[in-house]
Amino acid sequence: MTAIHIVGTGGYQPGDPIPTSEIARLAGPLPQEVLEGLSIERRFWMIDPKTGEHRENNSDMAYKAAVRALEAAGAEPGDVDLMILATGTPDYPLPPLVNLVQDRLGLTRCSTLEIRSGGAGVVQALDIARMYLSAGTHRTALVIGSEAISPVLAPVFLGRDPQSIRMRDRMPLYMFGDGAGAMVLRASDAPGGLMPAASACVGGGRKPGIHSVGGGTHAPIHEQLKARRLVDLRVDVVGAGDFTPVMVTEAVDAALERAGVSVDTLDLCLVPEGNVGWMLDSLREAGLDTGAWKALDGKVVDSLATMGAVGCAAVPLFLDDAWRTGRVRPGDRILLVGVESTKWIYAGAVVDWTAPAPS
Repeated sequence: MTAIHIVGTGGYQPGDPIPTSEIARLAGPLPQEVLEGLSIERRFWMIDPKTGEHRENNSDMAYKAAVRALEAAGAEPGDVDLMILATGTPDYPLPPLVNLVQDRLGLTRCSTLEIRSGGAGVVQALDIARMYLSAGTHRTALVIGSEAISPVLAPVFLGRDPQSIRMRDRMPLYMFGDGAGAMVLRASDAPGGLMPAASACVGGGRKPGIHSVGGGTHAPIHEQLKARRLVDLRVDVVGAGDFTPVMVTEAVDAALERAGVSVDTLDLCLVPEGNVGWMLDSLREAGLDTGAWKALDGKVVDSLATMGAVGCAAVPLFLDDAWRTGRVRPGDRILLVGVESTKWIYAGAVVDWTAPAPS
């Protein structure tokens, strides 16, 4: 039976790391208990924090991550005949970001798809790629998650007295960063690889936990231009704190059931924000530290503290970091979980890892 394997990954983050102390200088401090709950020590931005000018774009980051993944897989751009990209912050509304990356890779013909499911998007993309490759309609798939959030953050602090910035407007600056991650998938007769994934939106009737307002067609453009900021990133910190743990625990259970494996067989579980203070506290307070979650104690891996919250890029970027640093090794069974609090989407997939660490 044909199995679908992740044969290489690549990650990219722009510029030098920006420590939390620099965010405090730009936008004012947060209470110490809030900082500890966020658990983010640094992040990377594609803008120049001094001027807000772009040093590169989302498509640049996605391309660089893709090149690293292809190199790690021993593949050429011309091998790719299916490309799926997840992002919530494209260079333009149209054309799709995935096609800008296609051009950069020199591909004149390629099946492409773009997903707007936030942090859950890449895991959904993996499952779509798995099904296409299993059907034999494609040979090599490139799955990318890429996010450029800093351009939306710049107007919050540029030219402003940090002490005048409201606390709710400061929070996103401490949370979000930019970056991209990519994965190369191929079919093989070797055992292991990706198992069928589980995915659902459980936010029907719930308000968005994160809402990016502006630049769309929800209101007349001439009216939007009168707003203080053309694009306003609104984060419901309380709502996310309450409901994200619900999504995570459901994602873990649903993914294990879909794959037909038990939690005891997992070696690692990659959950962005899985180890942060607020998340663990919320799980306990809501009684969601279930048997499955307790069985994952010490097995949850993420790179949030050193890379920041990077939306669609989180799962592939953190996976690339874990693979290149030896945390993920051939023979490991890994659960990949992506969650998105804009409309409360989750996706989870189990993979039996086979790719040796890159030299």
